[in-house]
Amino acid sequence: MNWYLKVLKQYADFKGRARRKEYWMFFLFNIIISYGITFIALGLEMPELSIVSTIYSLAVLIPGIAVGVRRMHDVGKSGWYLLIPIYSLILACTDSEEGPNKWGPNPKNPNTELDDIGVAEA
Repeated sequence: MNWYLKVLKQYADFKGRARRKEYWMFFLFNIIISYGITFIALGLEMPELSIVSTIYSLAVLIPGIAVGVRRMHDVGKSGWYLLIPIYSLILACTDSEEGPNKWGPNPKNPNTELDDIGVAEA
């Protein structure tokens, strides 16, 4: 749940990198919540409750795109690669690029020096 909340706290932050675990945990909790709302609406036979599911989906749209872009950055690619369906799925499953890259330090080991690639610390 902490990974899900971390993504929501970085609501529209398209800078930096996101670990594989952060991306997939957000995806998992997002699916559980979406389907949970839908099943409750079906179980209670209240189709108007499906509006809550739509509102939730719209509310997490920007954080979902943002964490996807940060995930692409983590593997060393531009966020625009998110628009290529199969390739972006492969990249989302790929391990992080070792060490820092032009989008920041590796989230697995943020203590590595950025000076090696010419990125100044902010």
